[in-house]
Amino acid sequence: MKAIFTIEKVSSLTEIPNYWSKEDYFALLKAFDVPVADTLSNDECIEYLQMAVSELEPNQAAQILLTYKLSAFLNENQIEQISNDMLIDKISEEYPEIGLHLDLFSINQLLFKLYNGKFPNTKAILIEVLVEIEDYSEVLTKEEIIKYIMEMTSERNVIKRLFSEKLEHNTPFEEANDIIWKLEHSNDHYKIYTSEYWIADEEIEKSKIETEFISIDVLGE
Repeated sequence: MKAIFTIEKVSSLTEIPNYWSKEDYFALLKAFDVPVADTLSNDECIEYLQMAVSELEPNQAAQILLTYKLSAFLNENQIEQISNDMLIDKISEEYPEIGLHLDLFSINQLLFKLYNGKFPNTKAILIEVLVEIEDYSEVLTKEEIIKYIMEMTSERNVIKRLFSEKLEHNTPFEEANDIIWKLEHSNDHYKIYTSEYWIADEEIEKSKIETEFISIDVLGE
């Protein structure tokens, strides 16, 4: 099947939309021992969180956020270590378990906001793509999307360097589900959210490719 992939827009982001819910903010305020009414807006929640963390060292606040989001995946020693490392390193790019990168990014960016820049400012990227595939109406998977996006990036890209063998269209690439943090689809338009560590704007060398599309479903038959 013939396919055309066109990158329509690339945007740099400091947070992933809707990662933090109103329920998250209230749970965090409770964790910080701040009693509030459940009628607060998101902005008001942030203001109360800023007041709450002003009484704590940055690494202490980091421990509370990490415990709230990741206690099912990290033990106390790991949380303590990461809470200290976050102040000097971009942990959401460096942590070996890439399945935690989205959570670590979002925790880092909330702390960056609450402490007015005491934590490193990490960036995400939103790539908006038009996908036109002849006689094909299925929604593309993260794995399918990333393999074709990689055909549009330079050889400097870290995904190409770390996963070169898995980018072959007949090879499973399970890590794609963690590399692409969020994938939205509407008609033939896709929104791809990931870290600038994985795909940087300057690494995108082609805004359009025409290629032969190979479906993962076809490979599995």
